[in-house]
Amino acid sequence: MLNGNNHGKLQLVLDIGGVLATNISPVFWDKVADHAQLSKETLYGSYKEQISKKLWRGHFTEVQFWEWLILQSGTITIEKGQSFLAESLLPLPAIDCIPRWSHYADIHILSNHIPSWVEPILSPIRPYLGFVIISSDIGLSKPEREAFNYVTNLLPNQSNILFVDDQIKNVMQAESIGWRTLIADPEGKWIEQIEKLIKC
Repeated sequence: MLNGNNHGKLQLVLDIGGVLATNISPVFWDKVADHAQLSKETLYGSYKEQISKKLWRGHFTEVQFWEWLILQSGTITIEKGQSFLAESLLPLPAIDCIPRWSHYADIHILSNHIPSWVEPILSPIRPYLGFVIISSDIGLSKPEREAFNYVTNLLPNQSNILFVDDQIKNVMQAESIGWRTLIADPEGKWIEQIEKLIKC
């Protein structure tokens, strides 16, 4: 968790879902299930069992995802699915803080996602970001230790790293390799802690 007093410019590593934007689940799956008149539990359960890990690791393409969803639902189209996705993935207040924070910290992204899905979220803040690491691009997903090691190898030696994520399993893995961490709470109180830390 957030403690310690490391030296050097802060390397702020942020997740996207639950930190900079809303999580796709459960809203997306609610919309798809309602549209297809299916049980959300059954549909989401099939997704988790059959393709979730493959999708986030880039072993299952976005096109294959939509083909799978069409096959499962029987009624949804790619256009409808994409509209549901856009309605489910919305910016959170921290997005507006990124330009200001970038004066005090190097800001990076480490997220389990699909690049084309998060590009509308990231596009306005791209000039303020360093590394943008999306799981499906590198074939590794959180909470795999290798995903965190991948980012560590991109940062300066002995960096002062602070990782923010809304999933405790990801935070625990980050802590296991020596990163400082902060849980992104649904109320957004974590933003205040960042503001105090970088004194902006």
